Amino acid sequence: MRKERFAVGEYYHIYNRGVDHRSIVLDGGDSNRFVVALDLFNSTESVGSIKDFLDLPEMSRKSRGKPLVELVCFCLNPNHYHLLLREIIPGGISRFMKRLGGYSYYFNLRHKRSGALFAGQFKAKRIQSNEHLVHLSSYINLNNRVHKLSGPISRLVRSSWGEYTHDVNGLCTKNCILGQFKNKNDYEKFATDNLPHMIAKRVDYEELKNLD
Repeated sequence: MRKERFAVGEYYHIYNRGVDHRSIVLDGGDSNRFVVALDLFNSTESVGSIKDFLDLPEMSRKSRGKPLVELVCFCLNPNHYHLLLREIIPGGISRFMKRLGGYSYYFNLRHKRSGALFAGQFKAKRIQSNEHLVHLSSYINLNNRVHKLSGPISRLVRSSWGEYTHDVNGLCTKNCILGQFKNKNDYEKFATDNLPHMIAKRVDYEELKNLD
């Protein structure tokens, strides 16, 4: 049984890593597919399975009903991911994450492997305060930089950072964060100013004990 019970209107930090610290994306195709899944599966309607990966772009343009969750921000790194979600219908996070778990099937099918891809059930932590919410948004948006990812491996990263700092259309509901700043430049300065502190405190983050 999951310790964290999800409640409508509450925000949650959702995260998981590859089993045995293995990569969960091996190329840009995998990274893009994971992001498509974040969009495609956020629906009260059935939209098919991620295993049908050749058909997903066409499927994603269909009417998909109401969303299950609000996706506030995300970061996909080569061996783990972070999501900030708000539950907007009862059971929405559980349904959304169950669907997203189908990425494992796609990954195994595409790369001709078998077995678990993720390290057990996804982890969840309820956001306790507005300060925590705003700080976490910067932590997730800049998570690849918190981990100091660089070089070829950094090309596998997908993040909502661009949605928060530039006029980029995307998947996220951002007003709960950006509405607390004068503009996107103000948020960018807040987040980047906090980056050295987040890097220094990285080993102390409780959730990272489940990732590293």
